[in-house]
Amino acid sequence: MHTVIAAAAVYLGILVMLRLTGKRTLAQLSTMDLILLLIISEATQQAMLGDDFSITTALLAITTLILLDRTADYLRWRFRPVDVVLEGTPLVLVDHGEPIDRNLAAEHISLDDVLAAAREKQGSHRLEQIRYAILETSGSISVIPAPSRA
Repeated sequence: MHTVIAAAAVYLGILVMLRLTGKRTLAQLSTMDLILLLIISEATQQAMLGDDFSITTALLAITTLILLDRTADYLRWRFRPVDVVLEGTPLVLVDHGEPIDRNLAAEHISLDDVLAAAREKQGSHRLEQIRYAILETSGSISVIPAPSRA
């Protein structure tokens, strides 16, 4: 029972921490992020299993984590407020070529990041060419181009 409670506590703790770090952190994994995830995984493994490194205990912890993940997926699918809390909502970064500074600042995104996404996805290289730039819940930036003026 200790393993189940420890696994659940670790799962919920990491979920809260990752949600607090923002969307962008999860979408763009840097070398430092990878190192942090490896360290977190080692620390959580020890917290969940303690001194019992048996296959049974490991499988119990893994089963608990998978069940928690599937339960969270179901709750997100079934109840919109749970989805908003766990995944967040898309955030408009640029509206008709005008940057929304408070949203950019809140997510620590520069205009260069938005323009890089615009170049990559639409071939746009100026803000005037962007109708909307939206930070998706996945952390990616979607760009909707402005209609071309002929």
